[in-house]
Amino acid sequence: MPTPSSDSPRGSARGKRAAERPPSRLRRRREAEPTSPPSQQEPVEPADQVEPSTPAEPLEVASPEAVAPPEGPRKVLLVFWFAVLLVGAVALGASAVTGILGHEPTVEGFTLPGWLDGVGAVAVVTALSWLLATRTAGRALISAGLALALGVASLLVGGRVLPTGAAVMTCVVGSVYAVMVTVPAITWLKAVRETLVATLVAAVTAFAAVGFEPTVATERFDIAALLLALGLVFTIVYRLGAGLHGLGRRGLFIVAIGLAVLVATLAYAELLRRYGAQTFVSSVLDFADETSERIGAFPRPLVVLLGIPALVWGTHVRARRRQGWWVCAFGVAATVPIASGLMAADSSYAEAGLRVAYSLVLGLLIGYLVIRVDLALTGPKGRGARRAEEAGPHRPEPSRLAEL
Repeated sequence: MPTPSSDSPRGSARGKRAAERPPSRLRRRREAEPTSPPSQQEPVEPADQVEPSTPAEPLEVASPEAVAPPEGPRKVLLVFWFAVLLVGAVALGASAVTGILGHEPTVEGFTLPGWLDGVGAVAVVTALSWLLATRTAGRALISAGLALALGVASLLVGGRVLPTGAAVMTCVVGSVYAVMVTVPAITWLKAVRETLVATLVAAVTAFAAVGFEPTVATERFDIAALLLALGLVFTIVYRLGAGLHGLGRRGLFIVAIGLAVLVATLAYAELLRRYGAQTFVSSVLDFADETSERIGAFPRPLVVLLGIPALVWGTHVRARRRQGWWVCAFGVAATVPIASGLMAADSSYAEAGLRVAYSLVLGLLIGYLVIRVDLALTGPKGRGARRAEEAGPHRPEPSRLAEL
């Protein structure tokens, strides 16, 4: 049978298969690409010959200063409440001078009224309540209104319950605000500054608490004020320190140590007072009395061992970690005894001041040692590395009068 040739009308079967085969993808891609060289491409019109389009109107973007809310309350409110606090402190100072002199002083024939200390105490506790609520993002006007109502009621009604309750409220509010008003401190000297600020607030609180003239048992008053202050400050710090889950192992260890020192100090003093051997209790009391006779006062063990070191170390830790708030919470162990230091009937202003000064000096030294140990264990090695860390960026925190 003859093989069909290319001249036959049927053609070649191989040629038909080749003609029916679609082109490959590579060939289609090459055909789609321009075959002219780059030099033969049409010249692009220069930019100056292109007709410029009408520019769109720029969007008005507010500056960050206009968008961000102001830090802290308005200056007018701050000036007003600090003026109230200053007026109350001056009134309490004048009443304290009256108590020291033993008679009512007269200024150009004007005798200071006897109700001046009560009015000063109400003004101070109202201002401190507003400042604490503002600092902790609370209801400032409601807090100040409740403090004002209780203070005025204690002055008008009198008795034993209301003045004592007002004095306890003053100690708690002032002691907690003394801790909250501190700011982070990257060095020990700055931590000393923050401790002095907290001590000053607690000292003003002490005069305000005495202004209500409560009838109290000193030991019960101290314990009640301390427990209430601890409950309030832990409630606030729970939010500032990211709750218990934000503590970590190191934070839990710190809180456990603080609670152990607090419970041991209070429990040991109470057990020693009630069940201790008479000879041992007498020797301890005799040592405290002899020390007071020689140097004027005896420091408070709770303030020296826990309160002041907690303030110093806590403000130092807050510059790097927010868990430092849990350490600062134990600072009420210093601010509460200072705020209630004038409650004892046999205590004078000079003795209370010397007691605070001795406790402050010893507590600052212990706080310095704690910071050095903390830096040696967890901080950078070498003086140069520590200086670089101090000069570098730190954990941001609002200013002293702003909302936390």
